[in-house]
Amino acid sequence: VPELSGPPRLRRRRYLQMADKKKRKRSKDDEAEELPFKSILESDDVITELLKSYISSSINAAAGAGGASSSSSKPLTLADLSLSSSCREVADLSLSSVQTEIETVIVQIARSILAGDGFSFSVPSRAASNQLYVPELDRIVLKDKSTLRPFASVSSVRKTTITTRILALIHQLCLRNIHVTKRDLFYTDVKLFQDQTQSDAVLDDVSCMLGCTRSSLNVIAAEKGVVVGRLIFSDNGDMIDCTKMGMGGKAIPPNIDRVGDMQSDAMFILLVEKDAAYMRLAEDRFYNRFPCIIVTAKGQPDVATRLFLRKMKMELKLPVLALVDSDPYGLKILSVYGCGSKNMSYDSANLTTPDIKWLGIRPSDLDKYKIPEQCRLPMTEQDIKTGKDMLEEDFVKKNPGWVEELNLMVKTKQKAEIQALSSFGFQYLSEVYLPLKLQQQDWL
Repeated sequence: VPELSGPPRLRRRRYLQMADKKKRKRSKDDEAEELPFKSILESDDVITELLKSYISSSINAAAGAGGASSSSSKPLTLADLSLSSSCREVADLSLSSVQTEIETVIVQIARSILAGDGFSFSVPSRAASNQLYVPELDRIVLKDKSTLRPFASVSSVRKTTITTRILALIHQLCLRNIHVTKRDLFYTDVKLFQDQTQSDAVLDDVSCMLGCTRSSLNVIAAEKGVVVGRLIFSDNGDMIDCTKMGMGGKAIPPNIDRVGDMQSDAMFILLVEKDAAYMRLAEDRFYNRFPCIIVTAKGQPDVATRLFLRKMKMELKLPVLALVDSDPYGLKILSVYGCGSKNMSYDSANLTTPDIKWLGIRPSDLDKYKIPEQCRLPMTEQDIKTGKDMLEEDFVKKNPGWVEELNLMVKTKQKAEIQALSSFGFQYLSEVYLPLKLQQQDWL
């Protein structure tokens, strides 16, 4: 053997190197054999073809349904429905329109004060009792009930003052045509606002009062969500290629108006709840094995990520698959993306992404994938209560598969995080679990 020729010491070194290589190869093969369900995985090419077939049939089915229901492809809106309750929705307004709306409110207040009647704001109620789930739209909307917020009342004088201050600050932004963050807004009057949650809540009230989206007010949240994978888009005129953004990905722009020209050869969008799972998939370049776009808000969905996800879905016409923890809060996060949050139901038309599929981790996966008992967590009393409360929600009842999974979760009183899959190996999520899910088209 040529590799083992030469002086005895060199031959021995080469022999040990070759033995070490063979040993590493054997251990790698043994590890592959030990990974649960890896043996039933098809090749990446076969799984990719299965996905292409699914997407093609979905597009044809949607086109057929659209042709049967209407000659127009215009999506259904709240105005198209005859609901028993009147509901309100906001729209994107120009800065000049927002400025005019604020000035109209202030003129009405001035007239009321001059007439000796004091003043109050009529604020749309965002209480749970004023929310309505509309099955035809598969999202939560805000009903038309309003409450008065008088200045001459001890219980509401402070909130009325904050509302007036926020209106004044928004008016300044309109005049200057600049954007600020919610944190900037809070620091303009810390003594009055006391806590950012108070200024944030009134900001939503003002948006609802004026009938405009929150982004129309030129107030944005700090960057939180990130995206990586097979997506190219323009950000304020700069072209961004999300395959060349490293492990960290591209921060989702807080101002969705500056995003445009979306292009992609992806087959689906993978929505991930947690940053840890996102980093695993980004480092393994999962999007190159199975062409996709990976996006996360690193926990609770923020407005910018919700707007960006909807824009991708509507422009690229791609299915959205969600990877969340197997607990009530994971499903709650998924429902915020799909059906909207009660806190911002007034803007659900712009913030919700229709037809998101629940890929995992589902309660039935714990036994199906033989998740070890030590990786399963006992549900707390609060977890169980949250799960039971979700079973009463209309948007959950509409999905029999969701109901079945939630019932199983509440019955077994067990939950698990996405990271529980790491008990089989750090790359089990990207190497086995997700490919097998895609191969079996196992989503709800």
